Amino acid sequence: MVLSIYDGEARLPFLGEVETLNRNKISRTFDPLGWRKLSSIIKCFEPDIVQANASDTLKYAVMSKYLFGWNATLIYRNASTPSFYIRTAFTRKINAFLLKKVDLIISVSHASLKDLNSLFPFTKKKSFVIPVGVEEKIIFNESNSKSPFRNKEAYNLIHVGSFTREKNHTGLLRIFKKILAIDNSTHLNLIGRGPLFSEIKHQVRLMGMESKVDFLGDIQNPQIYLSHARALLLPSLVEGLPGVILEAMYNKTPVVAYDVGGVSEVITNFLTGRLIKFDDEESFSSAVLELKNNPDLKASIVQNASVLINKDYMNKNVKESFLKRYKELSNSIKR
Repeated sequence: MVLSIYDGEARLPFLGEVETLNRNKISRTFDPLGWRKLSSIIKCFEPDIVQANASDTLKYAVMSKYLFGWNATLIYRNASTPSFYIRTAFTRKINAFLLKKVDLIISVSHASLKDLNSLFPFTKKKSFVIPVGVEEKIIFNESNSKSPFRNKEAYNLIHVGSFTREKNHTGLLRIFKKILAIDNSTHLNLIGRGPLFSEIKHQVRLMGMESKVDFLGDIQNPQIYLSHARALLLPSLVEGLPGVILEAMYNKTPVVAYDVGGVSEVITNFLTGRLIKFDDEESFSSAVLELKNNPDLKASIVQNASVLINKDYMNKNVKESFLKRYKELSNSIKR
């Protein structure tokens, strides 16, 4: 069963049950009715394992189990670097309480695990790393599909991510303006929505780049956009191990990204992508232009990246790592 806390428009490629608690984000801090509803679903379904996949799911799962007494094993998926979000003594105490109640923590990258263990040393004994994976599927390319971009003749760059502070769209716009000043044939395409969507649109207008930036909104399957983009740009302030990087690499689209979180675990500079020192916008824009003007470098990077993804980051292999940890945990609890 897949269960979401909040409802949304995404339709997951999952053949089992998909349900939602349909909670209101306004009450996310204290939601006893939501915790009780989650408990009722879990007691009815009787799972062996409940996995809380980051964000508010940790709080909902722990509080539901703590207050309403279901017995399934509880696993937490640590998908980012928690020190970026946990800044006060109070939030640290709350998260310490929650993390002490889980049986296993699976981080998406070694950087995420290290950050969590540094913040909460007691998590070391129950922490492991299993990376994000890529689903095997038909790869779209110029030979079997048409470009989905509005400005098909332009050198189309892409960013995929929610419009939130950590994705650093403001920094991305500054980088793109530097690129435009040197090469006016480039075009930036932004996929996603979020709380800062209107603010970023306003910034584009103020910077006079409306004809050069397209806001594509939420797209159910952005893979065709990734496969036709000339490069994926990811100047994030924080990341665990972003799946969109793996998707781009799988589709043989070069990636330019800041060296944050677990990004360096998949991007080796000049080998599988362009890894840029955090906040170095000048080097970031130069790297994008270098990929455009050096086709041999681009060809080498996308080939190396594709080999890496197919070897180490396919879901068919990642799922076996999850099953192994599930079984080991189950056996240790039985003993």
